[in-house]
Amino acid sequence: MKSAIVSGSIAAGIVLACAGPAQAQYPARPIRLIVPFAAGSVNDLVARVVTVPMSEALGQPIVIDNRAGAAGNLGAEIAAQAPPDGYTLLMGNASHTISATLYEHLNYDFVKDFAPVSHLAAGAFLLAAHPSLPAKSVKELIALAKSRPDELNVGVGGASIIMAAELFKSTAGIRMTNIAYKGTPAILTALAGGELSVGFPPTSAAVPMVRAGKVRALGVTGKRRSTMAPDIPTVAEAGLPGYEAATWYALMARAGTPRRIVTRLNAEAVRALERPDVRKRFAATDLAPASSTSQELGKYVRGEVAKWSKVVKASGLRAN
Repeated sequence: MKSAIVSGSIAAGIVLACAGPAQAQYPARPIRLIVPFAAGSVNDLVARVVTVPMSEALGQPIVIDNRAGAAGNLGAEIAAQAPPDGYTLLMGNASHTISATLYEHLNYDFVKDFAPVSHLAAGAFLLAAHPSLPAKSVKELIALAKSRPDELNVGVGGASIIMAAELFKSTAGIRMTNIAYKGTPAILTALAGGELSVGFPPTSAAVPMVRAGKVRALGVTGKRRSTMAPDIPTVAEAGLPGYEAATWYALMARAGTPRRIVTRLNAEAVRALERPDVRKRFAATDLAPASSTSQELGKYVRGEVAKWSKVVKASGLRAN
């Protein structure tokens, strides 16, 4: 019996000795990061800026795999089917927490199928109006919309912008008519041309047009003012307390990924966000570095799903 115990101990020691080096090897090959939007998008930019220093630190390349389609859901579905080994990651964003309720049929669950790694960046939209609109502030816009229900139109494009508009309408208790456009450039062109009353383009794209006098800025949708235009108040500051519609980007792994791998990825992401060159690149597109622990990101994601679920249900909007 004693001999068997000794033999068993030796065997266990051999297994542990072999397992130790294997665990320490991550990553032993390239990592794929699925970006669920097209090359050149803000999602793509955040991914490419952050993964350069992360790749250097990890000793393996992080390969960007752009899988655009269905408001970011196509890429998320692909990532949700990957093995939970840390070699396939996802660039998560606000659209995924909106889609959780907006879409009737999804082949993934953003909360259950993914392990949060770290926040990466945060941004916002700009509530902008055509210069001829007789409303020069958020308060005046709300008053105007209340006096003219459904007459003012708002340009929307993409789940995040649609929900930013819906949250504004429901919080203010007003009715405006949504006009769909394919992307930010089209919305800004329509705003500048007087086809739209208001719109919610990203601050980085809208601020130059504000400076040129082509559109009027009423407020920034996030909780902070724009670094590109700190003179523009937030929507909450300008007359609609409690309103916030932020854009955000985060690194996600497959649910079930070993904790040690998630911890390693989190540490390298946080270090990357501290680099001056990364911060400079983000500032150029009015993004703020926004690192977090895995637990903090998980809590935030759950809160965002709950928040947008209420907005989607109140709007009556659904997507297939």
